[in-house]
Amino acid sequence: MKTRARPSTWIPRRSRARGAARPLSPGAVGAKDLGPLRLATVHLRIPDRTWTGPFSRRHPEARIEILNREELGSDHSVSDHWITGRPPGLWREEIAAYPDVVSAVSIAEVGEGTLYRVTFRSPPIVDLYRRLRLPLPFPLRIQAGSAQWEVVARNRQFAEVLRFARKVDPSARLVSIRRRPLRAHLPLLTDAQNALFTQARAAGYFAIPPATTLAALARKLGRDRIAVSSGLAVIEKKLLRTSSRQPPRFP
Repeated sequence: MKTRARPSTWIPRRSRARGAARPLSPGAVGAKDLGPLRLATVHLRIPDRTWTGPFSRRHPEARIEILNREELGSDHSVSDHWITGRPPGLWREEIAAYPDVVSAVSIAEVGEGTLYRVTFRSPPIVDLYRRLRLPLPFPLRIQAGSAQWEVVARNRQFAEVLRFARKVDPSARLVSIRRRPLRAHLPLLTDAQNALFTQARAAGYFAIPPATTLAALARKLGRDRIAVSSGLAVIEKKLLRTSSRQPPRFP
C-alpha cells in the first residue's frame, strides 16, 4: 500500500496547539513578552518628600520596618511601621509633624521598638507599581535615610523600576541579583493569624495602654480565651522574630 506524502505546508498538531500564529491584540502583553523573572536588591536613598527619608537621616541609629500597606483612596496609604526606640510611642509626635503624614498612632510595643500605624500621602513608587501591576515588597527595611529595596519583576518591568530608582536617586545601585526570592517575600502571618491580629488591634488590645482585656477580646470574638491567648502569643513571637533579625548593613 502506498503512503501519501504530506504536503509541504503541513504543520504538526503540537505546533498548532501552541498558538504561534495567533496574533496578540494591540497592547496585550503576556508573561513571556515581559521576559524571565528577575530578583534583585537595589540600594536607594529615600527622597526628602517621603517622611521616612528625613526621619531616618535625623535618627540614623533607628531601624524602620514597613510591614504592610493599605489603600486609602487614590492618593493616600496606611502602613504599620515597626521602629526601634524607647519608651513606647517615642516617635509618634515627630512622625505626625512631617508634611506628607496625615496621622500617626502608637498601636503596640514590640521587642526593642513600637508599632506605629501611619497614614501618609502615597509616594510616586506606589503609582509605578500599580501601573506595572506588581506587588510591593514587604517588609521594607530602612535605616539612615536609605532602603534596601527588593525588586521581583520580569525584565521589562524590572527595567522600568530601575529607571525610576535612578531618577529618584542618581546614585541608586544594584546590590545583588538572585534567582530565588528571599524569605521576606513570603507572608509574615497566615490568613487566620492576620485576621486575629487585625481584630485584636481594632479592639485596642495592642494599644498603649490596652483598651481591652484578653477575656473581653475572647468574648467579643466568640472564642475560647486560651485559644485566643495562644494565637496572639504565636503572632507576637513572629513579629518579634522579624524585628530582631540582623538588620542589613548600609554602606
